[in-house]
Amino acid sequence: MEYQQTRSPLLAEQPVEAFTALLASDAPAPGGGSAAALEGAVGAALTAMVCELTLGKARYDAHREEIAAVRDRAEALRKALLEAMDQDTEAFLQVSRAFAMPKATEEEKAARSAAIQRGLALCTQTPLRVMELAAEALALTASLPGRFNESAASDLGVAALSLGACARGAWLNVLINVGSLKDKDLAARYRRQGEALLERALGLSEETVRSLAASLEG
Repeated sequence: MEYQQTRSPLLAEQPVEAFTALLASDAPAPGGGSAAALEGAVGAALTAMVCELTLGKARYDAHREEIAAVRDRAEALRKALLEAMDQDTEAFLQVSRAFAMPKATEEEKAARSAAIQRGLALCTQTPLRVMELAAEALALTASLPGRFNESAASDLGVAALSLGACARGAWLNVLINVGSLKDKDLAARYRRQGEALLERALGLSEETVRSLAASLEG
């Protein structure tokens, strides 16, 4: 399947079958970065769903305002993560276009090298942003145990797992690009930022899953 740089609809607007078929093709993008962002959107959506299943239940009226706020923010994060699917692919395409630039003269080589570095920086910044969104969504997910409709405990657990997978996947996309950055100070800063986000995200994910599993096991 030939990958078209101008796509319509957006990745997030494609049917599941069409998107997964595109992932399965020999097209270099979309790839793991877009898939990780989608995984995060699924986790945020499940978090919002659990809130919806909690609101209106008399048993949880004491937490109604807080749950509604979690729902609203989770929905905003869902949309942001869906947008990141295309942002990740566009960042990859920017690098591809840079590599295709002419390099016959020293000036062309310099311009090409600079364009590649700009593209690689963007390819690092985009998954870092996805990690930020995933960590924020996980904080919401982790805030719900003890004040949500327990019949949706498995859904909340899948939300935490999905968001954890999103953060892990985005981190791999940081790593594959950051090593090619010539600006080593910038690369080191990106690594530190990503490591901190990963630690936070995985801690929240694992803590939430353990808590929910313990409650389900009785």
